[in-house]
Amino acid sequence: MRSGIKPSWGVTPNESTNQLAPTDKQSGKLGGQVRLLLAVHGLFAAGTALSGTFVSVYLWKASHDYTIIGWYALINYVAMAIVFWAAGVWVKEHNKMNCLRLGVAVSASFYMLVLWLGDRAVDYFWMLGIILGTASGLFWLAFNIVYFEVTDPYNRDRFNGWTGLLGSVAGMIAPWVAGFLIVHMSPSSGYRLIFTMSLVIFLLGVVVSFFLTKRKSEGQYEWLLPARCLFKKGTMWRTVTLALIAQGIREGVFGFLIALLVYSSTGSEMMLGNFSLITSGISLVSFMVAGKMLKHKHRAAAMGWGALMMALVIIPMFWGVNYTTLLIFGVGVGLFFPLYSIPMTSSVFDLIGVDPDCVKKREEYIIFRELSLNVGRIGGLAVFIGVVSVTISPLAMNILLLSIGSSPVVAWLWMRQFYKNQGERLASK
Repeated sequence: MRSGIKPSWGVTPNESTNQLAPTDKQSGKLGGQVRLLLAVHGLFAAGTALSGTFVSVYLWKASHDYTIIGWYALINYVAMAIVFWAAGVWVKEHNKMNCLRLGVAVSASFYMLVLWLGDRAVDYFWMLGIILGTASGLFWLAFNIVYFEVTDPYNRDRFNGWTGLLGSVAGMIAPWVAGFLIVHMSPSSGYRLIFTMSLVIFLLGVVVSFFLTKRKSEGQYEWLLPARCLFKKGTMWRTVTLALIAQGIREGVFGFLIALLVYSSTGSEMMLGNFSLITSGISLVSFMVAGKMLKHKHRAAAMGWGALMMALVIIPMFWGVNYTTLLIFGVGVGLFFPLYSIPMTSSVFDLIGVDPDCVKKREEYIIFRELSLNVGRIGGLAVFIGVVSVTISPLAMNILLLSIGSSPVVAWLWMRQFYKNQGERLASK
């Protein structure tokens, strides 16, 4: 076994993790049902990339107010956190596959509502944020639990590489297609078309999800496990929680702000599509290489370099936020983000699978992970809203970008302690 890490318990279909299909844990191969799960993820990523990139732009064009977009994103993450925690009892004691399907279906309803509201959508940003947060919470809660159940430490990096690759393909093609359609049609017709296309893709995702095997439910949901973990002495979850919060700080703001900066700098949806095409193409290759070559023993070093470089590529924007400096940033993130994200994700899920007791409470631990990320996302957005409410001067925005964009370095510092002590301390949780 590698680096003192125990393999995740339940690597056979007969044990408590109730895998969808056997995998060859020694070779890291992925079974047929796992590939179906990847297909559902790919469709969800495609639907989100096609229109999700432009929803914030759509709202910003109607308001020209960064504060409103910040509140929209913050409400989204608050709703997501609440749904993660409240829906835990459903996926733990009832049907997690229906939770996944409902998440995709609610995503479809989100775009139906945007289509219906049209230009009035900005007046209902709070409602849209709640609906999108609900959809994301339901989908990612179920997806992450099933992902944990069908993978183990031997194939987890490969699976994460594939999810990143599919996300990159979606992020490369879908926004470019959307930008092309918006530019070559009337803006209102273009936006209606891409929102309709997303609706169809999400409905297709629901259909594909019915080919996934029904998951067995077991145990009772422990509502207060996150609090118990945080108050328990000697647990590595305290360290990991701080790392996840730091990671979330960047995700909450950069998830929408970069697209807005590209659009506001160029005034063109097509240029935003080109930006996504180039940067996601770089990310696709990087995820492919990292997913195949990254070894367990290299996780800490890979995370450190990835986090550092993601911060450094922000510095050129101090000489001006324009398409060129944003493209330098995007290419840099595309290259180095996989080095950070694959080890980070795999390590946390390895911690969940360290012993039978953790595996039995996998739903609660996965929810704990997502709550930690959302605390960071909400905190980062609160800072963003506070700053842009006072000033949007270039210097202030650049300092804000660099500060928030450096949070993965803080996450790596906490995870470095995790890697250093992962042997006996990890085994004892």
